[in-house]
Amino acid sequence: MNSIKNLEWRYATKKFDATKSLSNSQINILKEAFNLTATSYGLQPVKMVVIQNKEIQNQLVAHSWNQNQVLEASHVLVLCIPKNYTTEDVENYFSLVKSIRNTPDKILNPFKEMLTSSIDSKSQEELKTWNTNQAYIALGNLMTVAANEQIDSCPMEGFIPEKYDEILNLDKHNLTSVLVLPVGFRADDCFMKDLKKIRRKTSEVVIEIS
Repeated sequence: MNSIKNLEWRYATKKFDATKSLSNSQINILKEAFNLTATSYGLQPVKMVVIQNKEIQNQLVAHSWNQNQVLEASHVLVLCIPKNYTTEDVENYFSLVKSIRNTPDKILNPFKEMLTSSIDSKSQEELKTWNTNQAYIALGNLMTVAANEQIDSCPMEGFIPEKYDEILNLDKHNLTSVLVLPVGFRADDCFMKDLKKIRRKTSEVVIEIS
């Protein structure tokens, strides 16, 4: 039940305490949780930029619909996907599989050929949609882990990716931003801090088939 209690405690924090910062241990937990997130075929197309720089955070506010959480948060996590996704990424994945598991090529090759063919058959726009979906999986995992660690967060789609990309110089990494997650600790005067969570009854949103 601790997980449920922590999810009840969690909310999209509207005001962070700018005087409080995550410890190195806490931010490392979020980094490892991100790295352990499930992705389609295990390809890990999503990368995370971790920002702890008030000057940069302040620049990003204007491109985040003036949401001050970006400045007040201890850290800002930006989830990114490749601007161009190619079969080279598949090759790199299977090289990693082989180095870690020492799996024979005769077992790996059919799977590799299938994935390579699948990537080749898709447009970059289709691959962008696919990889963005992986970013949402990572976002959900980060929010749940943060709640279990009593770290506040506020998921954001409301920002201008092109401006984030420019400020963070993401183009040199072949990346574009898709989601933003400020993390830190709620302010005592955050207006939503003590509000009751609004949710339907579980029986209304869960369909059971026996």
